[in-house]
Amino acid sequence: MYKIMIVEDDITIAKTLKEHLSKWNYNVVYVTDFKSIMAQFIEFEPQIVLLDVMLPFFNGFYWCGEIRKISNVPVMFISSASDNMNIVMAMNMGGDDFIAKPFDLNVLTAKLGALIRRTYSLQGQVNAIEHNGVVLNLSDATLTYENQKVDLTKNDYKIIQLLMENSGNVVSREEIMQRLWESDQFIDDNTLTVNMTRLRKKLSELGLENFIVTKKGLGYMVE
Repeated sequence: MYKIMIVEDDITIAKTLKEHLSKWNYNVVYVTDFKSIMAQFIEFEPQIVLLDVMLPFFNGFYWCGEIRKISNVPVMFISSASDNMNIVMAMNMGGDDFIAKPFDLNVLTAKLGALIRRTYSLQGQVNAIEHNGVVLNLSDATLTYENQKVDLTKNDYKIIQLLMENSGNVVSREEIMQRLWESDQFIDDNTLTVNMTRLRKKLSELGLENFIVTKKGLGYMVE
């Protein structure tokens, strides 16, 4: 469970973020005392910081600089001040990403997932693949979307894992069959079609009718 610290002056936004991200199994706290941000940072030891630019006493750029003196933890700026100058300043002060207000909570969740993958995947700490708000849980072979979850069979899991690992690229039917052939079940073209139909039915139950796109004569892809 990744620990997220929210530094946001608007308490309504902070509470909404905490409630939303907690549903995604993040351990979330938000700052209430803006004079002691570093003390709270040191005590909580977050793995991600969501940091607004406009804050009481000192702005987010200052606090990002203070964090960078003691930690390389990923910092994502969240701000309505999204002009190029503020974005450049955020990156120059050590920020890792920037999302402008108002933002969609699913987009924020996707950005957080990508930031976690980039930062922690090499350390073997990530046990999920995320794409456009869809989360494949590698530890228990389940798929989650908008707080709904479905269980996957072994073949379902192998297919969706391969497609999500190659999101944005076409995966041929031959590649998918080769992945499935690693099991002891014989896989031919007709068997793959049956498996794809079953998987798409499960995706449909989550409201993801078009998550897997067929590229005629080429294969399948997650866009």
